[in-house]
Amino acid sequence: MKEIKKSRIKQIDDMASIVKLASLMFTAIIFFQYFFNEEGMLLDSFNSISIFMPIVVGCLVLTIIYMLWSFQVHENTNKPVLKYKILIENILFMVILFFAIVISGANKSNYKFIFLFIITSTTIQSGMKSGIVTSIIASLAILVMDILCMPGASVNKYFQDDLLLAGVFILTAWPLGFYVKIEGEHIEKLENLVNMDGLTGVYNHRYFQDSLKELIISAKKKKAKLAMILIDIDYFKHYNDLYGHQKGDEILRCIGKILRDNSGDKSITARYGGEEFAIILPDTNEEEALKIADKIRVIIEKTKFYGEENQPSGVLTVSMGISTFPDKARNEVELIKSADDALYRAKFFNKNRVETYSSILDDLKNDIEEKDVELVTSIKTLISVINAKDRYTYGHSERVVLYSKLLSEKLGLSKEEKSNLIQGSYMHDIGKINISKEILLKKMPLTKEEWEILKSHPEEGIEIIKPVKSLEKIIPIIKHHHERFDGTGYPSNLKGEEIPYLSRVLSVVDSFDAMTSNRPYNKRKTYEEAIVELRKFSGTQFDPSIAEKFIEVIEENKEKFDNLR
Repeated sequence: MKEIKKSRIKQIDDMASIVKLASLMFTAIIFFQYFFNEEGMLLDSFNSISIFMPIVVGCLVLTIIYMLWSFQVHENTNKPVLKYKILIENILFMVILFFAIVISGANKSNYKFIFLFIITSTTIQSGMKSGIVTSIIASLAILVMDILCMPGASVNKYFQDDLLLAGVFILTAWPLGFYVKIEGEHIEKLENLVNMDGLTGVYNHRYFQDSLKELIISAKKKKAKLAMILIDIDYFKHYNDLYGHQKGDEILRCIGKILRDNSGDKSITARYGGEEFAIILPDTNEEEALKIADKIRVIIEKTKFYGEENQPSGVLTVSMGISTFPDKARNEVELIKSADDALYRAKFFNKNRVETYSSILDDLKNDIEEKDVELVTSIKTLISVINAKDRYTYGHSERVVLYSKLLSEKLGLSKEEKSNLIQGSYMHDIGKINISKEILLKKMPLTKEEWEILKSHPEEGIEIIKPVKSLEKIIPIIKHHHERFDGTGYPSNLKGEEIPYLSRVLSVVDSFDAMTSNRPYNKRKTYEEAIVELRKFSGTQFDPSIAEKFIEVIEENKEKFDNLR
């Protein structure tokens, strides 16, 4: 739609240029008629220098034509500058046309109608208001000229005739400007139909994506910041199930209005999909975005919605995730993903909260040597590639990190152990980068050869992170997280306490998430069924004490875990 709008503006500018060029051609004719008599000789009243005047005037007119044609190249000019360019151009035309009328007889001139050219072009290009102002100026110019040229006349027939012409000027600008206005409003309505979400009254997903790309490009050029907030309505499915989709639609409309009214004049509020909304905040840093998001969260929490007392928390709330460019993301894809990650954490930790994006690997950069920063960045890129290859792996890694945080608290791990476990949890599947998508997503049982390839991913992961000295401490966690407590695991067939403690911890949470997630080759189990499996394989696959502690974590946080699906 924006390309169509640009094309329309260009066509209008081209049309105005043609009208202005036509007026210049008429002006050139007037100039040449003034400088030559009927026999084609120069007027006697001019001295010898006047021989060159027609040539000078002709060159001047052609120069003006060239300059004004160049003036019409508006495509790469910003709006404020373009507005002043058009204004200066129109003033210049008015002066040229007025001068042409003066030398062709002033009040007696037969060429006063040429003001219609500039009135028409101004109205087409700048609208009714500018057109009427131009017509009034043109009318005053010819009427004042009539009075000044015949000050003592009892009957000024030129003034009477030009009153009619002045009326023609105004009547030309008025209806033409009204038509331009109606067409502009019609185009705006069409834009709204294309760009707006019909239900909520905010922008739609397509407009959001287009605007985000443009604003990222603009922010890069200006070296400015840009923030994005992703919003999700908590327990919206529960609300729809209780009251039906019509009441749910009312909630969406109301929240859309709250977001639009409280996000700032320069913001772009859009419906991202389903019960999710997004807000783009140009020239905004993380701290400012956090204030805006929390203000909106509080407003929504305090707003009275129909039937909210039957929501799990007793009120209707939203969760929000924030990310910023260029601090947390390099482009629009990373910005959306990082804001989505932050939203994911907000929904996991009790909902009705705002979370800012933070990456485990980004945090790690603060603790590693400068020479390793580039390697860590490369690892982050590899994880993004795995996510794109296998969406399950991304969701799995994030959930395992969250489970590991809760379990580390239950186990009373030290700060260093907790940090190592979280980093290991995040990167434990990084070796899958070398495994084909066909094997990762295969729905049928793997062949023996395929299974051997899949089993190689812990050691492949070690090879990837080995160059980063600061990650050496998590190598054992990644390498041995598929060992079994009875010694039948891989890759080293370690048994019992031979298996590094944090690998045993990761094995429990990794297996739990695998059991409770839909996999290409496995139907997900309920939490109750997964608890049964954990107890069933305690002492064979899992460390019994760790498994029992994690079962306590599951039972204490079952509602949170439910919200991850």
